[in-house]
Amino acid sequence: MNVIEIKNLTKTYGKSRGITDISFNVEQGEVFGFIGPNGAGKSTTIRTMLSLIYPTSGSISIFGKDSIKYSEEIKKEIGYLPSEVFYYENMKVIDLLKYSASFYKKDCNKRIKELAEIMNLDLNKKIDDLSFGNKKKVGIVQGLLHEPKLIILDEPTSGLDPLMQQKFFELLKEENKKGATILFSSHILSEVQKMCDRVAIIKDGRLIKLQQISTLKDNNHKRFKVETKNPIDKDYFNLEGVSNLEIKSNMVSFLFRGNINEVIKKLEHIDIGNLWIEEPDLEEIFMHYYEKEV
Repeated sequence: MNVIEIKNLTKTYGKSRGITDISFNVEQGEVFGFIGPNGAGKSTTIRTMLSLIYPTSGSISIFGKDSIKYSEEIKKEIGYLPSEVFYYENMKVIDLLKYSASFYKKDCNKRIKELAEIMNLDLNKKIDDLSFGNKKKVGIVQGLLHEPKLIILDEPTSGLDPLMQQKFFELLKEENKKGATILFSSHILSEVQKMCDRVAIIKDGRLIKLQQISTLKDNNHKRFKVETKNPIDKDYFNLEGVSNLEIKSNMVSFLFRGNINEVIKKLEHIDIGNLWIEEPDLEEIFMHYYEKEV
């Protein structure tokens, strides 16, 4: 069964670009990644799914029901964390969460306390005394307090420190084990790799690929930065799998996809001052990916 079905979804803002002809499904119990650079159209797609804005054309079905016609009913089973959270500053955290819980026909008090303990959130503080990271924790608790069947997360980890990010991921895995379907939108590839089964890749408002996360991992790149003690000719790194090669003075940088041992063999013959091997950001991967797709 598909929890989410999006068909030919388009949203335009006059002459400005929104999203164009987006189509994908999310299966029940799946952790589905929705990835792309900032400004690609992820948030526009999500806000349209939630009927916070209305599509120009196309259709969205959630739980087998039209997302606009049955919006109020559907939202009772959705937990949503937006990329930016805004609250009434003078309210205490606990009052805000109890107010949120009042929209659901269930007692959420125990659940609120459990989630607050997991996220290390002080329920008695005022909203305006919280850091950005702690406000994001409030959003997480608010989105999960009613134990939703569908969890929609838009850039959920911004503002969270690494330890809290790990706790959050563990919490999501537990919710998924209990049967929740998760749509995880991010521009951070490593987060998507940790969490998701499949991904939809979006850029410039258009969906360019639906892919298993295992395939995305296999096709992943590494960014090499090499500080050499002597100048290196550009042709030295003329290897299959090398792209975006740049040499500035004694600093060489490039993306590489393939058997990393081939690059290491090349580096053995260079007098190296320093070496970095990193995960490239998603934009770098996309730029190379799109060149290959064209």
